[in-house]
Amino acid sequence: MASLNLRGIFPPLPTSFDSDENLLPEKIRYNIERLSQYDLAGFLILGSNGEQVMLSEPEKIKAIAAAREALPDGRILLAGTGCQSTRETISLTRAAAAEGAHAVLVINPSYYRGNMNHDELVNHYFDVADASPVPVLVYNMPANTGIDMTAGMIISVAEHPNIAGLKESGGNVVKMGEVLGRVKPGFQVLAGGAGFLLPALATGASGGILASANIAPGHCLSIFNAFAAGDMTLARELQHSIIPLNAAVTARWGVPALKAAMDHLGLYGGHVRRPLLPLREEIRKQLLQLLDDRNLNLFGEKK
Repeated sequence: MASLNLRGIFPPLPTSFDSDENLLPEKIRYNIERLSQYDLAGFLILGSNGEQVMLSEPEKIKAIAAAREALPDGRILLAGTGCQSTRETISLTRAAAAEGAHAVLVINPSYYRGNMNHDELVNHYFDVADASPVPVLVYNMPANTGIDMTAGMIISVAEHPNIAGLKESGGNVVKMGEVLGRVKPGFQVLAGGAGFLLPALATGASGGILASANIAPGHCLSIFNAFAAGDMTLARELQHSIIPLNAAVTARWGVPALKAAMDHLGLYGGHVRRPLLPLREEIRKQLLQLLDDRNLNLFGEKK
């Protein structure tokens, strides 16, 4: 299996829908083309911010294909392929690889969470990795799954030669450090939120898959670059200033807020798919005020 370098910042792209909730592949391509003006390492299609669970398998494959078509040379395309069954996850993983994804991000099954113990999750990931033509990343997202994979689970999963890394969205930087201290060389950890990017980098994370990188890619890259350059004073200042915006488009108001912010900044956010609803007008005004308060213009660069 070819090595995979995950060093850098990846936006988890929202999936573009029209007002009737139909998929808009051309808007996925548009967002990638615009965001690729920045030195991003690549993109994630069909993550949590991509409303992956709302799409049919043919729609998922079409979204992956659209993203791959727009991907510039030298950038990495990650595709979210985690489903509730191992069989379905393998099917979507193979389809994603066939459409040109360089690696897949697999969230753990969670519907039968009472049964999702160490052995079942490790076996699930091993079976997916055995069948996958491309490297597999583990995706720990306890806020959505209700399961917080332990360091022991992740360390066991990482023993598989085709498991290349972890996206950790729980924000537990102690766990990130424990994992990185005990896994095989080359296993990479990515922060799953801009609110803890700098602490994650300090523990050895390679970068981040960050919702805020859709609307403030320059700012997220500046945190990453300041840390890499050893300028901790600047890195801390930038880290502190991104926290309120990141909270607004993740835990506080979620995907509808991220899409509204993208629309405001000149990208295509568009509509969410029900049962998600668009932001209420008073919330949208609060969000746009927050964007203005952070002194952001197109793509989130400081004015």
